[in-house]
Amino acid sequence: MPTKVDFKKSMKNFYLPSAKEVVLVEVPEMQFLMIDGMGSPGDSQEYLDALAALYPVAFKTKFLSKAKGKDYVVPPLEGLWWADNMEDFTEGNRDKWKWTMMIMQPDWITQEIINEVIESTLEKKPELSNIISKLRLEEYKEGKVAQIMHIGPYSEEGPTVEKVHKFIESHGGAFDGHDKKHHEIYLSDPRKAKPENMKTVIRQPFK
Repeated sequence: MPTKVDFKKSMKNFYLPSAKEVVLVEVPEMQFLMIDGMGSPGDSQEYLDALAALYPVAFKTKFLSKAKGKDYVVPPLEGLWWADNMEDFTEGNRDKWKWTMMIMQPDWITQEIINEVIESTLEKKPELSNIISKLRLEEYKEGKVAQIMHIGPYSEEGPTVEKVHKFIESHGGAFDGHDKKHHEIYLSDPRKAKPENMKTVIRQPFK
């Protein structure tokens, strides 16, 4: 039986930062199953449709990988966030937010495997064809980032985000929020965790 890899543990400096202080890390290139969209997280139809495509393909890929002899825990959902006008982002005009939702894929997962999974998924759920066609497997490299663990509901992230921004400024860094997108990693299932206990990695790349 193959050993199951848990990337949150084997790459804990990227997925499990301190909740007490902002830390600086260099994130290497990794590949992700990605899907782009625009609209309010959690309640826009486009966002809900994106997750309805992303999760089944991610989990079916894991099961196919296990059948081929390499098992792993499906990594957490991650999101890149930005807006064409950054005031829309900072002022909370959520319907104008743009995002890329994504789940990291092990380096042994190939486009051929993803294609096989998508084909089998569409055989069972042909109604997902339009949204699944937007999925892509893509490499992504963030490089130098500042990050911290936020504990609590998403609605109370503001002070934590501000703490990260001040850290970057104090270290002579700069970012525009567009080319270097706000990044969140969702370690808790909002359907199961109490809001006050939810864990979210808040990450901001910078130059």
